[in-house]
Amino acid sequence: MAGTSALPPPPPPQWVLELTAPTAPSKAKAGSVPDPPGFTPTTAIQSRQSKNTKGTAIAPRKQPSPEEMDTLKIKKAWELALAPAKQLPMNAIGMYMTGNSLQIFSIMMVFMLFKGPITAVLNIQGTFQRLETESNRAQMLGVKAAFVGCNMLALALGIWKVNGMGLLPTTRSDWLAWETARDPLERAYYVPSY
Repeated sequence: MAGTSALPPPPPPQWVLELTAPTAPSKAKAGSVPDPPGFTPTTAIQSRQSKNTKGTAIAPRKQPSPEEMDTLKIKKAWELALAPAKQLPMNAIGMYMTGNSLQIFSIMMVFMLFKGPITAVLNIQGTFQRLETESNRAQMLGVKAAFVGCNMLALALGIWKVNGMGLLPTTRSDWLAWETARDPLERAYYVPSY
């Protein structure tokens, strides 16, 4: 047993040696297979870069002006505001696919449909806080109104689904507990004769 533990480990496979070897590929190998169309060797790229850096220095990018930053922030805010509307078709298809029966899957889908817009409307200041500045505050009111409107559409979809499941009390029979019995105008009695 002691003799078997003293054996040297087997040599690594050839592919491991080739992978870790820092040697360049041989010229015979490189010449036998042509480069694919559009391939640029790394040596040509490096020589082109060294020529470009010698002649001209790369100018730093100009910082955007405050007006440009406000425009960019307003564009980003509109993207955030309209994002709930872009989710409406997907949510509508999901609500259609779950059916109108009371099952755990359909109930959880409806719960998530209500939870998302409500939390989004409650966190509206945090959502647009990093995009709002003193100069674009008036424009952000319209963006926030659109955001709330899109979330209200998602809530309306949830209400439609709950109504389709029969959970909304929309019929008179749903309110029978608060109905009073009618007083009859007259009574008719049948007395059998023996």
